[in-house]
Amino acid sequence: MSNQNIPYKIYLSEEEMPRAWYNVRADMKNKPAPLLNPATGAPMGYEDLRPVFCDELIRQELNNDDRYIPIPQEILDFYKMYRPAPLVRAYCLEKKLQTPAHIYYKFEGNNTSGSHKLNSAIAQAYYAKQQGLTGVTTETGAGQWGTALSMACAYLGLDCKVYMVKCSYEQKPFRREVMRTYGASVTPSPSTETEVGRRILAEHPGTTGSLGCAISEAVEKATSTPGYRYVLGSVLNQVLLHQSIIGMETKIALDKYGVVPDVIIGCAGGGSNLGGLISPFMGEKLRGERDYRFIAVEPASCPSFTRGRFAYDFCDTGMVCPLAKMYTLGSNFIPSANHAGGLRYHGTSTVLSQLYHDGLMEAVAVEQTKVFEAAEQFARVEGILPAPESSHAIRVAMDEALRCKETGEEKTILFGLTGTGYFDMYAYEKFHDGQMTDTIPTDEDLAASFARLPQVPGQA
Repeated sequence: MSNQNIPYKIYLSEEEMPRAWYNVRADMKNKPAPLLNPATGAPMGYEDLRPVFCDELIRQELNNDDRYIPIPQEILDFYKMYRPAPLVRAYCLEKKLQTPAHIYYKFEGNNTSGSHKLNSAIAQAYYAKQQGLTGVTTETGAGQWGTALSMACAYLGLDCKVYMVKCSYEQKPFRREVMRTYGASVTPSPSTETEVGRRILAEHPGTTGSLGCAISEAVEKATSTPGYRYVLGSVLNQVLLHQSIIGMETKIALDKYGVVPDVIIGCAGGGSNLGGLISPFMGEKLRGERDYRFIAVEPASCPSFTRGRFAYDFCDTGMVCPLAKMYTLGSNFIPSANHAGGLRYHGTSTVLSQLYHDGLMEAVAVEQTKVFEAAEQFARVEGILPAPESSHAIRVAMDEALRCKETGEEKTILFGLTGTGYFDMYAYEKFHDGQMTDTIPTDEDLAASFARLPQVPGQA
């Protein structure tokens, strides 16, 4: 079928929805490095992780072999409230850019959380409930994950304790109130509620926080509260597994019309959206069935891929979590409060880090003023106010489309639109008022953070 005869929106039927998550690790020749115990340096197994994570989620976290993991029926039933999500042909954007490129985006904003995060939130809450737990703790940056988890916990009758990065807590009060509407308790992080929070505040007086700080507090709270476990909205293998439903739906929709993307683009923070979108396509590339170009887009203010080190590092600022081998800026790195979106994590997924290290994926860092320029243009022509996070992907998708305009190439570009930006109007206001700035860490800033990377045998 001609690529010009595609509907504006491609919807799948419920019967066409995936019935299993895809585990890209099964097809990776070089598997992600194991988590290490920071005290002993030994790889962490199932029993080591049980005090922190839910049992079944640990099994998924450690599963490098099974290509497909069946989705429980109760999770499928929940998914049907907002999935399948539409795949959109961006005809209006193509026309505006006057590009020969064909642009598609997978839109994940059709739920109250406003993002893709609900795909994993309901799965993690489900397994916590099945285990007989009473509650979960977590962190959230821009608030999408915290909102999604509070929704999932309300649905299943679980308590939910959220530590929200302090600058987001202050900038996005309405996101915070949505969490509270769904019954979650929300605390700005770092806080005085936990020992690690008090320690971080003493070391960084007046800090506006980071995901690394909030993770430390959430883990401490979970491990010190009977009947609780910690859950995470990005980075972990299990999260990329759950988010693979994004890419699987996308591939089914494209296959229906015989469309094959040349370039697949996603925003990159911890890796949940990017990993979920590219997983089945990356699987084809890993198996030698088809080639694609993958681009991870990150903020210049928190450039883990493009300026980070591929090394073992703590997953959190308080250094209470396991060590993960990933592209990292150092667990002590705290992004500028001027950074308007999420994507505040100092590292990124071990899966994506390994794929990037193996040359299977590209990465680019972009300044946030350019990101918001693209977000505004997209909103005006496509009718959706995009979240700042996925506006990073929009920026590079537009750049790729304009490059096609220069060369005359008729490429097919696919990107992930993680959700809507209606709770991000403080950032849009700063942009419109000319008060938004691009704060980029210096080499000296990063060197100071790298100097504090943990000493792991065999690591340079």
